[in-house]
Amino acid sequence: MTRTVYLNGAWLPETEAKVSVFDRGFLFADSIYEVTAVIGGKLIDYYGHAARLQRSLSELGIACPLSEEALLDVHRDIVLRNHLDEGLIYLQISRGADDRDFAYPVKAEPTLVLFTQAKPVLNNPRSQTGLSIATVPDWRWERRDIKTVQLLYPSMAKMEAIRRGADDAWLVEDGFITEGSAATAHIVKADGTLVTRGLSNALLHGITRASIIDLARGAGMTVEERPFSVEEAQEAAEAFITSATNFATSVIKIDDVVIGDGKPGPIAGKLRRLYTETRLASAI
Repeated sequence: MTRTVYLNGAWLPETEAKVSVFDRGFLFADSIYEVTAVIGGKLIDYYGHAARLQRSLSELGIACPLSEEALLDVHRDIVLRNHLDEGLIYLQISRGADDRDFAYPVKAEPTLVLFTQAKPVLNNPRSQTGLSIATVPDWRWERRDIKTVQLLYPSMAKMEAIRRGADDAWLVEDGFITEGSAATAHIVKADGTLVTRGLSNALLHGITRASIIDLARGAGMTVEERPFSVEEAQEAAEAFITSATNFATSVIKIDDVVIGDGKPGPIAGKLRRLYTETRLASAI
């Protein structure tokens, strides 16, 4: 059965959902996106993603085609139409279609697309095994805080990591880890302190990152928001990533250096459980 896709106010079979070849998302990556996890047919951390969506749109001067209430209704509707129990909703808004020009068009109407993907989120097998990471240079643009669809370099970085026998990549700039190819990077020191890079234009302001930091502090953990090097990460007691569909997932190896005892760490596991419990309780 094909999925039902939302495109500019219409509900269409995925085989019939078409976007113009003149769309600036296609021509210039002039587009932003969000991913919201779904568990039990409910939206996880939705309001955080919705707020970041509005920030990204504002930074690029793109108008949201729907009101906040209507956008939430579309998210709920697409879950029902696709009978999605567990997985994700992908949303993308581009500036719209117009003749190709580096200058932004004045009258283009934004293109809004949503689709679903079924996948294991709650019982992701990687949460049991942990991830291996390869570090690669961070050669992206300098406005990584805007969640644009300019994802070619992160894709190249992930493929380089896979070529080297790892599961994913962490990006390194000036000797410090910025973030993963599609996730926030964290480490835990021997004394239990959680270290996470502070927010800036250098990295995406992760919604799951913010939730995990709040949960860690609520559990009495010390949190340091600062840069950390590859060497510090390799010497850490634990390392893990956070993202909308990974929650908190342990990293067990960085560039062939085993982290801790080479197994998913207890603090990452605790934070994953806390996140799952609290977010399932508040899912909408």
